[in-house]
Amino acid sequence: MADPTDSDILRAKLNQETAKADWKELQPFFARGQTVAVAGDLDLIEVAVAFAEDRAEQLKPWRDQGRVGGVTDDQARAWFESGQALWTVVVMPWVLVQPVRPH
Repeated sequence: MADPTDSDILRAKLNQETAKADWKELQPFFARGQTVAVAGDLDLIEVAVAFAEDRAEQLKPWRDQGRVGGVTDDQARAWFESGQALWTVVVMPWVLVQPVRPH
């Protein structure tokens, strides 16, 4: 088996640090402009690795398509009112969030 790369190690670390949180718990981070919304069709860990490794060329198309970007006031309000649960992972100084999909 090949030795794990730094990206593999980072991916495993971020995966272990991923947690569910209620949007209400994330309000302080939103107030500081530190929350980043990740579209539900993207792999949250892959996006987190791209942030951590500063892969601008990988992030740009997602940003341009509106699939990765700062949480908007409208999103925040809707998530607050609905009590939305989110998958979260921290890539300092950002908190990446992705709505938990209903089963």
